[in-house]
Formats: sequence, C-alpha cells, structure tokens
Amino acid sequence: MNPSDMTRTYRTYLASVVHFHLAAAEAGGLGPSDYQASSMIDLDGPLTTGQLAENLGLSPSATTRVVDRLVAAGIAERRVDPTDRRRTVVAHTGHLPDGLAELLDRVRGPIGEAVASLTEEQQEGLVAYFRAAMEAYTAAARE
Repeated sequence: MNPSDMTRTYRTYLASVVHFHLAAAEAGGLGPSDYQASSMIDLDGPLTTGQLAENLGLSPSATTRVVDRLVAAGIAERRVDPTDRRRTVVAHTGHLPDGLAELLDRVRGPIGEAVASLTEEQQEGLVAYFRAAMEAYTAAARE
C-alpha cells in the first residue's frame, strides 16, 4: 500500500470513528463531553472530578456540570473516596441510556470478529499501534 492510500484510509477511519461516537452520544441523549466522561469513568474510574477534568481537558466547573448531568441520568454516582474519606470520586453505575449498549454492540461485534481473525503477532502489532497513537493524541491534546 502506498503512503497516500495509507493516509487516506487512516483519516477516513478516524472520521468514521468520530462520526459514530457523536451519533452514539446523540442517540443516548448525551452531549459529546458527557459521552466521553461516561466512557472515561467506565474505563478508568472511579475518578475525582479534578482527575476527570484533566482527562477531558475541561475546567473544573464545566466538569462538575458534566458529572451532575451523568448523575441525574443514572450513569454515574458520587462516592466517598476509599483512600481519602474527605474527597468524593465519580463512579460509573453500569447504566447506559436506552438503546446505547445495543448501538455500541453493533460495532463491537464486527470489530471483535475482525481482531479475532488476526494472528497473535498481528494483534500485538495492533495493540502496539493503539498504545502509541493513544500516547501521541493524549500528549498533543494536552499541549
């Protein structure tokens, strides 16, 4: 594959991922920041509001409003931090808006099958790429 085909495929892939997740957020009745916060606390939580603000790249007050909306929707809850009872953390409840889990499964199934069809070496290469890309995007977003 020539470099311009690789670049075009990669950029088209990224556009489709962003488009899907914006559509999924909308289908779940969530704004993009709420959707991203839900994903972050599901993957990395429980998190303090400050940690979540840093991960989202939002101000503490904007993040508090995001958390308030997630709590009101039953997606998140505030809990006492088990390591410091003076603080609270935000934890995912496991609840997703109606239909959102099914929508996510519609892409997770085919993608999981595609990854499962790869050799172990190809899967390791894919994981190495995901880690490198995640680090690059995270660093660039923080700059």
